[in-house]
Amino acid sequence: MPSLFPGLFVLANFVPLIIRLFLGLLFIAHGYPKLFKSFNQTVGFFESVGIKPAKFWVFVVGVVEFFGGIALLIGFATQFVALLIAIEMLVAIIVVKFKKGFVGGYELDLALLVMAISLVFLGAGAYAFDLPF
Repeated sequence: MPSLFPGLFVLANFVPLIIRLFLGLLFIAHGYPKLFKSFNQTVGFFESVGIKPAKFWVFVVGVVEFFGGIALLIGFATQFVALLIAIEMLVAIIVVKFKKGFVGGYELDLALLVMAISLVFLGAGAYAFDLPF
């Protein structure tokens, strides 16, 4: 199928880079507190929504978010990390956000899920030190 902007096809490899950088920064910002600042508060939240053993899952989620975010920034194991993030977002939607509805509930988590799935299929794009999935 011909592109509306044929000259921009060369730039298509930069789309995954943009998604990677955004998701990486966002998940670093959310994972850091879980691991290093508010671990116990997050454990309490996980217990309140029925995620047990809460300490284990807070640690897992924190590692996926913080170190996975760093991996996305540098484009390392992008597809694997993106799959883990997609799974995390799906669980967040099902367990916590869905009952709140779309607006004010799971719309952001769904957007992050779609971006993560995009990286699973597209790969790391430009400027990456990636491993094949």
